[in-house]
Amino acid sequence: MIKKSYEIQKQTSDLLKYNLILLYGENYGLKKDIKTIIEKTTNELEINIEYLSFYEHEIINNEENFNNSVHSGSLFSKKKIITVNDASDKILKHIQNIIDKCPENIILIIFSGILEKKSKLRNIFEKNKNTLCIPCYLDNQKDLESIIMNEIKKNNLILSRESTNLLIEKCNNDRNNLRNEIEKIKSYALNKKKLEFDEIKNLINFSGEYKSDILINECLCGNVHQFKKKLSELYAGTVNQILLLRVLSNKVHRLLDMKKTEEDHSNLDNLLNTFKPPIFWQEKMMVKKQLMVWNLKDLKQTIKEINYTELLCKKNPQIARVIFFNFFTNLCKKANSFS
Repeated sequence: MIKKSYEIQKQTSDLLKYNLILLYGENYGLKKDIKTIIEKTTNELEINIEYLSFYEHEIINNEENFNNSVHSGSLFSKKKIITVNDASDKILKHIQNIIDKCPENIILIIFSGILEKKSKLRNIFEKNKNTLCIPCYLDNQKDLESIIMNEIKKNNLILSRESTNLLIEKCNNDRNNLRNEIEKIKSYALNKKKLEFDEIKNLINFSGEYKSDILINECLCGNVHQFKKKLSELYAGTVNQILLLRVLSNKVHRLLDMKKTEEDHSNLDNLLNTFKPPIFWQEKMMVKKQLMVWNLKDLKQTIKEINYTELLCKKNPQIARVIFFNFFTNLCKKANSFS
């Protein structure tokens, strides 16, 4: 069964009708929000819940452990919420086994990246009436505006249109980044209701993040000299590797979306001027070059490499900095070889 994400968010009770749920797509923040809704609504009905989480490689490497976790009972809880991360067709047989047996004591939430129409995992969840499939595409400007409006209304804050646009631009289409910035604003505001644009700009360190944004754009353009210059500036300070990988991922996904519609436009300038959400004017020349450098196949492969690099950074925090900088350097060299 297929449901749109906005339908679920409007009618959250629909989630309780299913205990086998696939969330796929590039919008990790939306998937996380839906998972939170599931956990919250389940908590309102159940007293004791056991939470378990697996990555696909863990299931493949230890099938027995995963099967025991799914099919065995629990001494201390009536319900289990099991999350499977980074799932693909590689674990199809395990998921199919769960669907066939349909255990009532578990809620299985599967996080997947982009799944093509031919994906067997996606097809199973779309066609089976007992399973729920929710595509989670990137947020558009309207989605992000809605999040901002809801948050400032709840906290009796007043922001100008200019401040709202700045927040949307800063978050790189990622609702997680947006919520982090809103939390900063809420903490800063205290009893203050109206915040000026300059306060917002200083609060979210826009000028500092701009360097990181330039680094990523230079990397995707394959401008090795400029990239190394920005990299040396960044290397001396503290780097949030996961945040920058997410920013990079959003930019690559944007390029992918633009490439898919490139043939529908007379030229690249027309594509850049009509693309939604709008591209910041200072970035247009960079994006134009990136569209000339990258093709669809390489963009899709890069998304997989970004996800894998993020996983490596999380699993190896002691060398995450080295993993991060090596990945960006190699990506810039690859872009340079394409140009």
